[in-house]
Amino acid sequence: QVQLVESGGGLVQAGGSLRLSCAASGSIFRINVMAWYRQAPGKQREMVADVTSGGTTNYTDSAKGRFTISRDNAKNTVYLQMDSLKPEDTAVYYCNAAIRTHWSTYKYVEVWGQGTLVTVSS
Repeated sequence: QVQLVESGGGLVQAGGSLRLSCAASGSIFRINVMAWYRQAPGKQREMVADVTSGGTTNYTDSAKGRFTISRDNAKNTVYLQMDSLKPEDTAVYYCNAAIRTHWSTYKYVEVWGQGTLVTVSS
């Protein structure tokens, strides 16, 4: 059993900052890509940023220059530093990871966190 637990969401004024954390726990042999997604009310879930085990990052256009994704492989944790927040960043943010649970399997399973709400007031 593997789970992802997010923390760090909350209410912030426009222009402010928040740092989200997501820790993976359980049966983990290796983690490939870790990512942050978000889903705003009435909209589809979208990828915000992802990071490979080697540290290569990728961002959606709206996050470039404002958000920074990072990970601590020793702690099986991924972070999302969000600066210069805008009201349109308001959403539930979900952590996602591709996890190989045991050395005997080459299969990676996709795991989602429960989500953390970020609200940006104008």
